[in-house]
Amino acid sequence: MSQVSLPQSLHLDLPLTALAPMQDVTNLWFMKVIAHYGSPDYFFTEYFRVNETSRLNRSILASITENDTGRPVFAQMIGESIPDLVRTAIDLCRYNIAGVDLNMGCPAPRIYRKKAGGGLLLSPEKVDLILAQLRQAVNDRPLTVKMRVGFENTDTFYSILDIINRHSIDLLSLHGRTVKDMYHGPVKYDLIAEAVKRVHCPVLANGNIYSATTALSVLSQTGAAGVMVGRWAIGNPWLFNQIRQALRGEPISPVPLVEVRNYIERLWQIPSAPNIPERARVGYLKMFLNYIALSVDAQGDFLRLMRKTSTEVELFNLCDRFLLAEGTQTLALAPYSGV
Repeated sequence: MSQVSLPQSLHLDLPLTALAPMQDVTNLWFMKVIAHYGSPDYFFTEYFRVNETSRLNRSILASITENDTGRPVFAQMIGESIPDLVRTAIDLCRYNIAGVDLNMGCPAPRIYRKKAGGGLLLSPEKVDLILAQLRQAVNDRPLTVKMRVGFENTDTFYSILDIINRHSIDLLSLHGRTVKDMYHGPVKYDLIAEAVKRVHCPVLANGNIYSATTALSVLSQTGAAGVMVGRWAIGNPWLFNQIRQALRGEPISPVPLVEVRNYIERLWQIPSAPNIPERARVGYLKMFLNYIALSVDAQGDFLRLMRKTSTEVELFNLCDRFLLAEGTQTLALAPYSGV
């Protein structure tokens, strides 16, 4: 079976950009917020869990059916039961999705212990069976894979790349760490470069792309078709625009801290807010602030004090103190090290 063409990118002359799928983060609301500051070419949903009793999760589905960002959305699945993955892929193809993405990289132990997500990297034979069946089921739109370079080591890396070729996968998003590395340690960009040479489809380089300068460096090191950014886009939603500026050789627009304060306000205004208790809402916002803080205050005081707050008033007073105090300060172009 031949490959299917990918949706058109926003900027035909530039490498691709994508927002990585992140559980509890990349919902409809966050996609809209990111789009406000400068959309990537592609969005990916949080994963749809797939098992014998699973049905399509309604709130994840909303990020497809109610998405008015104007950007293509790939629907990501996680699971290992072949008939159920096929059933879910067919269900998803009834909606306006850019393609179906299989998660083969999730490093959460509760996922990989069930032989799903990153656990699939331990058995290339299983990957072969899954992709064969999915390719038959998904034949009129892209079938894509997100994976890591291995589970504990890279023993299965090349055989899985060959399986990706065998089943005409349309796009590979590759995080250059193993499952056991989680999010720590150096990213093996050299292995992403190997994958770019070996597979017949475009490759998105993923892993610790924290700035526009890093994106340029990773693209030149790997020869990848584009970059996929996850956690660092939470801290800097302007990043996709900044990457495009850097690719065009333009100066990168600085982001005043007052704009960061507006971004935090926007995150706070989740549409379901009236139904969420204040403490839970504060906890949800802190998840984002953990990343934002790394580019706001080199000393780490904002991060430390933010984690101690428990009410909306406390949290926003603190944000005002750090973000509105000095009119000229801007968001750091790279996260502060050692915070």
